[in-house]
Amino acid sequence: MDKIMLPADVQAIVFDVGETLVDESRAWSLRALNVGVTPFALMGALGALIERGQDHRRVWDILDVEPPTVVVQIERDDLYADATPCLHAARAAGLLVGIAGNQPAGAVTQLHTLGFEADFVASSAEWGVAKPSLEFFSRIAERADLNPDAILYVGDRLDNDILPARHLGMRTAFIRRGPWGYIHSQREEAQLADIRLDSLAQLTAALG
Repeated sequence: MDKIMLPADVQAIVFDVGETLVDESRAWSLRALNVGVTPFALMGALGALIERGQDHRRVWDILDVEPPTVVVQIERDDLYADATPCLHAARAAGLLVGIAGNQPAGAVTQLHTLGFEADFVASSAEWGVAKPSLEFFSRIAERADLNPDAILYVGDRLDNDILPARHLGMRTAFIRRGPWGYIHSQREEAQLADIRLDSLAQLTAALG
């Protein structure tokens, strides 16, 4: 595991949710079953859309089904094993810690229930604005009460996380996991991130 260094003058770390802190494999599998297709078929179609840079919500059109109606709650077993230790390490290092991602109504309550210790937890549903809008990242800076360049945003997508956060002036950490993470890691823009991670354990080690 390569050792990484935090950018200088970072005062806060803000984490995306899906495929950064939360493994969404179970959620996507349940959605597949809800519309009557196999998880394998759904994942294959989803991967094709990601590779083409197209909206992942088109996957239901490709599969010729109505979008799923099932509401999937985030459960403790969905958390990546390295998520909570990294949040704890960031707080122990004296940094402000935030969680902010594109999540539906109820996600903030679910994350609080799971015991995430953060200075703030926010979602696109709560704010009424979603990534990759620069307004979403402006809201993060406002909530943290910091200039964007004092914030490190951690996410698994170039289009939704790294590039817009960087455009606003934030420092960025790209994590290579989940379907977007693996596919986007092959693109040249991945080199624009200040930090490139294979797991949050690397970030925990740097914080220690």
